[in-house]
Amino acid sequence: MDVSARIEAVYAQVVDRNAGEAEFHQAAREVVQSLGPVLTAHPEYLDSRILERLCEPERQIIFRVPWVDDQGNIQVNRGFRVEFNSALGPYKGGLRFHPSVNLGIVKFLGFEQIFKNALTGLSIGGGKGGADFDPKGRSAAEVMRFCQSFMTELHRHLGEHTDVPAGDIGVGGREIGYLFGQYKRLTNRFEAGVLTGKHTGWGGSHARTEATGYGTVHFAEEMLRTRGKDFDGRRVIVSGSGNVAVYAIEKVHALGGRVVACSDSAGYVVDEDGIDLELLKEIKEVRRARLSAYAEVRPRATHSERGSVFDVPCDVALPCATQNELTEHHAVALVKNSVLAVAEGANMPCTPAAVDILREADVLFGPGKAANAGGVATSALEMQQNASRDRWTFEQTASRLASVMTEVHELCRTTAARFGSPDDYVLGANVAGFLRVAEAMEAHGVI
Repeated sequence: MDVSARIEAVYAQVVDRNAGEAEFHQAAREVVQSLGPVLTAHPEYLDSRILERLCEPERQIIFRVPWVDDQGNIQVNRGFRVEFNSALGPYKGGLRFHPSVNLGIVKFLGFEQIFKNALTGLSIGGGKGGADFDPKGRSAAEVMRFCQSFMTELHRHLGEHTDVPAGDIGVGGREIGYLFGQYKRLTNRFEAGVLTGKHTGWGGSHARTEATGYGTVHFAEEMLRTRGKDFDGRRVIVSGSGNVAVYAIEKVHALGGRVVACSDSAGYVVDEDGIDLELLKEIKEVRRARLSAYAEVRPRATHSERGSVFDVPCDVALPCATQNELTEHHAVALVKNSVLAVAEGANMPCTPAAVDILREADVLFGPGKAANAGGVATSALEMQQNASRDRWTFEQTASRLASVMTEVHELCRTTAARFGSPDDYVLGANVAGFLRVAEAMEAHGVI
């Protein structure tokens, strides 16, 4: 069987064994279809079935999460943790609390995490987890009770040398605190390295909150530099208005760019004077209100519930909201408006058709497994600080983050060139991540 036929057979097996998990199918297809050149150069990986083993999680944990709401009613949610691959280190990846969470979503995120974590060069494997619980509209007491119930089951699978979760959508500092407190109560150990994204007062790392957004902008900046450009004076749009989006906006402004639009699930706002970051933070982090409130305060800003933030003309687009938000239609609009670069701040926010359009139009495209690796890289730095009982300054951590993202960019670019496709960051990220994991798996034997 030739290499391309073997790849198609592996993908067919993924679809057959994981029925109905569309997001996981999409993530797996994007990776495996990139690997023809490297598998041709390394047929030993075919012989040892690295690809087949890589697409099958080492462990999948599903459990019920019963808890009591403020009215005394018993609620039951479903919890997940997919420990996908530990070839490079303990499983590392966030927990997502959102109604959309199901096994397919968690597996897609965990699969992406394998390669993302490998690209950082740090000793972390890939995993992901979460629950179909929605913290929005719930009291702090309800969130606490849910987190305690969730951790009561999950704690038996965790450890600083085994599996180290972090936050994701719906899981911020508050939730991490409740989860850590329950873990400490159950184990009778202050094992700071078992969770990342903690408050800086009790083992957390400076710059972790900012890391994913900052890192995405660093990666985009490195892409622009390959064409003699930078962010200074550039028009930028950012989808989303959560943590990743807010700190991407902050870093763009620091580099001289102007973010003119951002969005939430109810629409998008355009502010030609540049998004007022402090006002945005107040609305989204303090008031927890919709973006329409932004336009009510800024007279020159407009809010729209029709169309898309990607319709706004820009030089750089940073999709930072959720998977498959940037469609073929949006990619066509971006290309028509002469976008220079797109960097994924979220996990797989561009559909396959959109990615094809951007790449065919010679738009610089940074896939999420590379462009948003700053968050998990800083989580790994938090683990280092916990292990040594050390605490770095914000400046130390931010500097290390910038260095990691520069190295990730260079690795992706040089790998793509090595396999005959310069500037193809999708190929570069997939192949570079695969090689690091495959070499470790080969060395560890058939396990």
